[in-house]
Amino acid sequence: MSEKKHYGFTTTILHNDRRKAIEQGSLHKPIHTSVAFGYNDARQLASVFQGKEPGFRYGRQGNPTVSALEDKITKMEDGVSSLCFGTGMAAIGALFQALLREGDHIVSSSFLFGNTNSLWQTVAGQGVEVDFVDATDVANVEAVLKENTRLVFVETIANPRTQVADLARIGELCRARGILYVVDNTMTTPYLFRPKAVGAGLVVNSLTKSIAGHGIALGGALTDTGLFDWSAFPNIAANFRKQPPAAQGMAQLRAKALRDFGAALGPEAAHHIAVGAETLALRMERTCANALALAQMLEADERVSAVHYPGLPSHPQHGLSTELFRAAGSLLSFELRADIDPFDYLNRLNLAIPASNLGDTRTLVIPVAHTIFFEMGAERRASMGIAESLIRVSVGIEDADDLLEDFRVALDV
Repeated sequence: MSEKKHYGFTTTILHNDRRKAIEQGSLHKPIHTSVAFGYNDARQLASVFQGKEPGFRYGRQGNPTVSALEDKITKMEDGVSSLCFGTGMAAIGALFQALLREGDHIVSSSFLFGNTNSLWQTVAGQGVEVDFVDATDVANVEAVLKENTRLVFVETIANPRTQVADLARIGELCRARGILYVVDNTMTTPYLFRPKAVGAGLVVNSLTKSIAGHGIALGGALTDTGLFDWSAFPNIAANFRKQPPAAQGMAQLRAKALRDFGAALGPEAAHHIAVGAETLALRMERTCANALALAQMLEADERVSAVHYPGLPSHPQHGLSTELFRAAGSLLSFELRADIDPFDYLNRLNLAIPASNLGDTRTLVIPVAHTIFFEMGAERRASMGIAESLIRVSVGIEDADDLLEDFRVALDV
């Protein structure tokens, strides 16, 4: 194919596989199910294992189908390299498994996905100190930094209360202090926002959500943006220091989190995710428009006591969201008037489905405090602004009129 210097987001993803040789002229990278890769020359096998030349060693550390997806994710995030994992949580867990040591300190937003919060609690019990702060203000992050702070972790838009982190200013702070800045981009996706623009060194994406988009595959990814100086990171092992400085972090992550810990993504899931990713921009345009329309409708209804969506002018970080993101995302949450039972309300919905996933083509709803955030307890939920009646909505691609009618009619008691 003749090359053009710059293609748009969707064109780049749609045709990315064909930029490299692809078997039998296939339009998609085929699913390679083999876990072993043979070489005619034993010396070449040794060279691949030693990292002297590219190649595949064993399915746990890489696979042609997964590698093709990693290349797509890298293009999406305008990064230098990516690693794919079996789930989004495996990608976040890789940070601890491969990059942190006993005695280290990390700073995390207190407004977090419930499982990420649980993971950091586990990490704290294994010798890594964790400070949770309100990351909507960079001053809160700066106040807890220490000499042994190894990374700062934030989500772009928090799940489920939609707080927006002070992303650019936190990035400036981390850059000035030489601290690894990790941004979870799941709620915005690379189409709405690229964390590289605010100085993130590593970007997390749960591929299960909007990137795959159809609720049929689990996956996660870490992308190195190329902005962080790994040569200054104290926890890189001596054998990985032999790599060029820019490659040291990902080399250690691949070895420690994939080879040693085994958090690999399978080729079948990688294929599903890669195909889903082709329509990410189209789906996000639709789901964001639907989410804004639904949020506006709910906010105008007196039977709804609160709506949390960054696209609304009433949202505390609406201005920040408008500055940072192409749109405000497909996730919102709301609280009903005290006399309306949230469970009864959910049971009156016909289109929206009670389920725990996000980023599906279908609209999904869940009573947050009683399900995905139940384990953390009422006190921790209250500190995160999660009301006991909070309903989270992952907005899908349904026709907007049908969706709004479904939520409106269910309010009629």
